[in-house]
Amino acid sequence: MKKFRHITAAVALGAVASLALAGCATGNDTAGGGGGDSEGGDKGTITLGFIPSWTDGLSMAYLVQDQLEKLGYTVELETLTEAGPLYTGLAQGDVDMFPSAWPEVTHAQYMETYGDDLEDLGAYYENAKLTIAVPSYMDIDSIEDLKGQAARFDGKITGIEPGAGLTGVTQDSMMPEYGLDSEYKLETSSTSAMLTVLGEAIDNEEDIVVTLWKPFWANSSYDVKDLEDPLGAMGEAETLNFMAHKGFAEEFPEAADLVKQIKLDDDQYGSLEDLVVNEFGEGQEAEAVDKWLEENGDQFDWVVTE
Repeated sequence: MKKFRHITAAVALGAVASLALAGCATGNDTAGGGGGDSEGGDKGTITLGFIPSWTDGLSMAYLVQDQLEKLGYTVELETLTEAGPLYTGLAQGDVDMFPSAWPEVTHAQYMETYGDDLEDLGAYYENAKLTIAVPSYMDIDSIEDLKGQAARFDGKITGIEPGAGLTGVTQDSMMPEYGLDSEYKLETSSTSAMLTVLGEAIDNEEDIVVTLWKPFWANSSYDVKDLEDPLGAMGEAETLNFMAHKGFAEEFPEAADLVKQIKLDDDQYGSLEDLVVNEFGEGQEAEAVDKWLEENGDQFDWVVTE
């Protein structure tokens, strides 16, 4: 039986090191599908931690769950709401693997804090990047153009979760680098809330500026464009990695060998995320993975079948 647990995060503002797991409660089983042994595997239990609103991790968590269960592992999914507690849990061994870490730029602060207790299992995507975006109909094309334009945006940049790496880069690097910190306030809430506000603004053809990233399905579903970043304040393109607690590969060698082989290009990753998030949606993620493997599995030599 697929198991799904939810961890509630208690986030202390300020030092990253103060972030800690607040607790864990057992939730409902996930929907069927995915092809794993219905009673779980006998090679051990692996917990995959991810943040559901960050759909890169959501999509990969269900793909990895499917594949590891077919190898004979029992896989539990643990959802969190912030990156800090996720990395804390990973370092402490409460979470075995985070299937969508951004270690080079976005999550660099967490790697610096917890890196000695983590094990990088390799990158599966090579072109991840953080962006600042506006609706395509706007006459602003560069982050530089935001200077002196705060009134158009009510003095705010609409962001996502306060503990997100994207939030830190925007607030600590981009805004001061472009001199926007005296004009704008970065409003944080959640990814879903940001998308709601973005969608409403686009429907009404209003001005709005938001924090986004790639890969993310919203880039193709919403009429937006990335602003040029001539100063490189949002960072260079980076990789998405499978990050585990130290000693994972020794404890789960077959699992480590499998995920080290997974590599996805833009089209392959985009189709996975679109199926999981949009075509099937919440509660049908396993079925989405089944369809993705049916349509794309023959492109890879790492796919585990029944």
